[in-house]
Amino acid sequence: MTDVQLTHIIGGQPVDGGNRFESRDPYRGDLVATAPTGSAENVAAAVRAARAAAPDVARMPAYERAAILKRAAALVVDRAAEIGEIMARETGKALVDAEGEVKRTTDTLGLSGEEAIRIEGSHVPLDGSAMGHGKMAFLMRFPVGVVGAITPFNAPVNLACHKLGPAIAAGNAVVIKPPQQCPLVVHRLVELLFDAGLPRQFIQLVHGDGATGQALVADTGVDMLTFTGSSRVGAEIRARAGLRPVTLELGGAGQTIVCDDADLEAIAPVLARNASRLAGQSCISVQTVFVPRALTPALGEMVAEHMKALRLGDPLSRDTDVGTLVDEAAAKRVESWVAEAEAGGATILAGGTRHGAAYEPTLLTDVTGDMKVVCDEVFGPVASLYAYDDLEEPIRAVTESRFGLQCGVYTDSTERALYLARNLRTGGVIINGTSTWRTDQLAYGGVKDSGLGREGPRYAIRDMTEERLVLFNL
Repeated sequence: MTDVQLTHIIGGQPVDGGNRFESRDPYRGDLVATAPTGSAENVAAAVRAARAAAPDVARMPAYERAAILKRAAALVVDRAAEIGEIMARETGKALVDAEGEVKRTTDTLGLSGEEAIRIEGSHVPLDGSAMGHGKMAFLMRFPVGVVGAITPFNAPVNLACHKLGPAIAAGNAVVIKPPQQCPLVVHRLVELLFDAGLPRQFIQLVHGDGATGQALVADTGVDMLTFTGSSRVGAEIRARAGLRPVTLELGGAGQTIVCDDADLEAIAPVLARNASRLAGQSCISVQTVFVPRALTPALGEMVAEHMKALRLGDPLSRDTDVGTLVDEAAAKRVESWVAEAEAGGATILAGGTRHGAAYEPTLLTDVTGDMKVVCDEVFGPVASLYAYDDLEEPIRAVTESRFGLQCGVYTDSTERALYLARNLRTGGVIINGTSTWRTDQLAYGGVKDSGLGREGPRYAIRDMTEERLVLFNL
């Protein structure tokens, strides 16, 4: 694959302009694509084009929007190998994981298509009061108009579909800014939607950097903002959005609580894999595992053995379990955090070595709550075993953490599972599973610094539509 020269797509037309930036294969260093950095003028033009298209999107019958999204879901399967290879080259994600993400996207688009024909309101009975008697009222849902979407590099295709699919299903025009690290793979996704029959004017695509995203957030022609990324940037977007609705899918600390009745042999390979898959670059990647102190040595030995068996290597090889991080700078940051933890008394049971942009699956023990590898988001293939003496300790740690995305729980006790579900302040509690679990039809999101709102087509559509009261004086 030779390097590709990308443009913006505004008003259905290719638009150049702005200093070009590169996406490079983090394993080989090869140039994959170049794209223009969108200026404030490019963003303004894209928003104007989206506003002009918004009435046409809203007027398109729901069954037609549904049919387009279902055709796109089928095209994703046909192009999984091509798109998966692009993703592996741009992000360093292992090819098997990249292709798996692309194939999974068929669910996201298909579910969005199904939900397009299920957007409904409700009848409000008014004869419960003298003032309402003799009147009839309905609550109806209408598209917000223009959705501004900013998407991340770690799952660039499926997470883009979690924004594009529901937005189109709801009848909105979209302006999307893809991640700077992998512009080509999202560009191909947008082209796929056009190939499925979506009018080209319905999606505006503007490549760029942080300033491009800031211009999109600042443009009041955007009616609703949806963002996946860091908690820091999410907080900035929330502050600048004003009264406009936002959905923010932000960071996490990947906590999992192992209770004293858990089957260690069964959970050890799951913990190892879910700490290392996608090179740990997932906001629900296993990061902090709370373990009863007496079980910590045994579980540590088992998880370390499974981590050491994972194959680190060329992302394009089907024998590779763990590819690179998105770039060498990210790997160096992870390396420094592990070194800092080790200097503070942590013990490395597996891994701990960087190879260019790759970092070995790493397991730590003897950690403390103030270490970055525990209290911040590592976003790398690093997990820590945190020993506890009383179950209230991990409950308190999870609930008091600034993050609250998902927490896994391993126990054979239904009573204990329900107790934890009630007392852990987090967006999701996964019983007998790790924090690393998401299926595309369910509500997904967090609390505290982990975000605001929920994704999943049905729930995203709720946020991408407005409720309107219609009252009949009869």
